[in-house]
Amino acid sequence: MTYSKEEILSQCNAMCKNTLMETLQIEYVDFTDDSLTARMPVTPRVHQPDGVLHGGATVALAESVGSAGAVIFLGGKDVAVRGIEIAANHVKGVRSGYVYAKATILHKGRTTQLWQIRIVNEDDALVSMVKFTTISLPKS
Repeated sequence: MTYSKEEILSQCNAMCKNTLMETLQIEYVDFTDDSLTARMPVTPRVHQPDGVLHGGATVALAESVGSAGAVIFLGGKDVAVRGIEIAANHVKGVRSGYVYAKATILHKGRTTQLWQIRIVNEDDALVSMVKFTTISLPKS
């Protein structure tokens, strides 16, 4: 069955209910044949004590969009997706507005997947670059 872009984004956003993604106010906003994009507001709830976006919140955004992408691109009903490695380089601070995380699949294996997640601010300036590896396991 083929779903529309709107249906896919709606399903991704519905998965966020009562999770960390809802706490961080992550919202899925775009989908293409090889990528998924989400945004997160930068407010005091995701700041470090000095008022800058916390790297941990940034990594949580990256892992969330990469994992959701893996579920979508692997036909998620029969697999459980788990992150097995993540590495982030933070290059720019953000104090307010939104950050956008675009997860692009680099390797789409049946068992492991490799993602590049580019996180930018509202001016499309690079904030963080993340490499994320997922594993897909049969649901039990």
